[in-house]
Amino acid sequence: MATRARVRAPELTGKGGWLNTGEKQYTLADLRGRIVVVDFWTFCCINCLHVLDELRELEEKHRDTLVIIGVHSPKFVHEAEHQAVVDAVERYQVHHPVLDDPELATWKQYAVRAWPTLVVIDPEGYIVAQHAGEGHAHAIEKLVEELEAEHAAKGTLRRGDGPYVAPEPVATDLRFPGKALLLPSGNFLVSDSTRNQLVELEPDGESVVRRISGSGSGSGGGEFNEPQGLALLPDGRVAVADTVNHTIRAYDPETGAVETLAGTGKQWWQGSPTSGPALDVSLSSPWDVAWWGGKLWIAMAGVHQLWTYDPAAGTVQVGAGTTNEGLVDGPAAEAWFAQPSGLAATEDRLWIADSETSAVRWIDRDLVVHTAVGTGLFDFGHRDGAAGQALLQHPLGVTALPDGSVAISDTYNHALRRFDPASGEVTTLATDLREPSGAVLAGDDIVVVESARHRLTRLRLPEEAVRVEAVAHRTRRAATEVAPGRLRLDVVFQAPAGQKLDTRYGPSTRLLVSSTPPGLLRGGEGTGTDLSRELEIDPSVAEGVLHVSAMAASCDDDPENEYPACHMHQQDWGVPVRVSAEGTTRLGLVLAGMDQG
Repeated sequence: MATRARVRAPELTGKGGWLNTGEKQYTLADLRGRIVVVDFWTFCCINCLHVLDELRELEEKHRDTLVIIGVHSPKFVHEAEHQAVVDAVERYQVHHPVLDDPELATWKQYAVRAWPTLVVIDPEGYIVAQHAGEGHAHAIEKLVEELEAEHAAKGTLRRGDGPYVAPEPVATDLRFPGKALLLPSGNFLVSDSTRNQLVELEPDGESVVRRISGSGSGSGGGEFNEPQGLALLPDGRVAVADTVNHTIRAYDPETGAVETLAGTGKQWWQGSPTSGPALDVSLSSPWDVAWWGGKLWIAMAGVHQLWTYDPAAGTVQVGAGTTNEGLVDGPAAEAWFAQPSGLAATEDRLWIADSETSAVRWIDRDLVVHTAVGTGLFDFGHRDGAAGQALLQHPLGVTALPDGSVAISDTYNHALRRFDPASGEVTTLATDLREPSGAVLAGDDIVVVESARHRLTRLRLPEEAVRVEAVAHRTRRAATEVAPGRLRLDVVFQAPAGQKLDTRYGPSTRLLVSSTPPGLLRGGEGTGTDLSRELEIDPSVAEGVLHVSAMAASCDDDPENEYPACHMHQQDWGVPVRVSAEGTTRLGLVLAGMDQG
């Protein structure tokens, strides 16, 4: 085995304390003898949720030697609330200890730059690997097996039960519901996301009629897995965004039958097909659905795009977005989104809750994307008034209202907001709604999905707005000081042991660089195949954000195998920078491996 760099792991500290440990507080010394994977995550981040799912099999297979520790490191102000972290750990079925680090203390000690980041610590307390982004579970498993063998031979491996203690289950009719739909019968259909089911409720929004698991009720797909969006199809069935199964299902309220309409059950990766027969093309965390323009539109949160499903042709294809994360308007094929999570259709517009940019956007009939509220990935808050300066905080839902305006489930502000295109104004309709994730009209009322209160809440549509004190925030990460002029960008990627870069069909790496504001970069922006690049920083721009997206493909290094297994590694970074004469002339970002620069 190759000699590894020896870097002592900093202590794990967090003001919010430990979850999933039976109230015991841990230090790294308590975990000595175990292999530790530290997962820096935040619950707004779809890539972080993907990594939670990637790690489940690894966690189970090596349960007696491996301890996964989630370090919750918030992006949004709401995510720094301890109860919100407690809720998220249950909502996303996290079955390992989590350290709540609201002040990013451990994040800073480990010099983390992106969500998600995984750090591997050996049984003697040394960092042996770091990975940013998705797609690293196979590499970490191989490393874990090597560490097990190495430290078993040295006598430094300790086997046994881990520190995880499951919390007590809570009895409620719904548990972190996602979206709701008014059925023609007058009943409500709710995606009961954490319990992996749909629940039909009577018109009172409380009495349970039936529960639908998705299994044993039709053709394929098995049980639902954290379902979210719901939309009525022209044939009377309900389209379901089966998020963690990466599929679109159809549920028939009359017969109870469930059918898979689109998706293979596997997550879409860069290089996979983006159009074709619906059951042959993979999807990535579909979060909401809406019928518009004769097709089912899909908010594909996992790849920052909108897709469409055409039931007549039985096909899917990309409808808008490039997979680049950000806020860019224009023709649908050139627009950028950031985790679109809510859709609402009117005659001439498809409204979009673009959660990671805290924005509300829309597509017109000419397939041009516009922004109504929101400015980008790092600005958020609760501020009413003219839409150009109004602020939201990670909205997950939009609901078209009869007067042409749109209600916004402003999730992390715990509020129901309204945008009126006629006046260009944003107002607040209601507050004290715990993590509203969607809403549906029912007569003169609006029924809100209060996800973190596990219920539907009926409100009379108010004629007057609620006055709230304006609050504005920016993502709280320390800026990296960079020197004006030439800046060397190095994305570190070391192929995992037993693998090599896949160059059979051309370059196996891709690097995309841009900036906010665009004038921050005088040169070096754009797409290329090298993971290192010279950037030119404009000295007249005081600060900004460098947006870096990297991808690398590696395959098993087995000369005897004509068709080796291949793996995709990818990550997007938004690096806040401040231009300073004393700043660095090199920016190193780790995709996989250790930065020796």
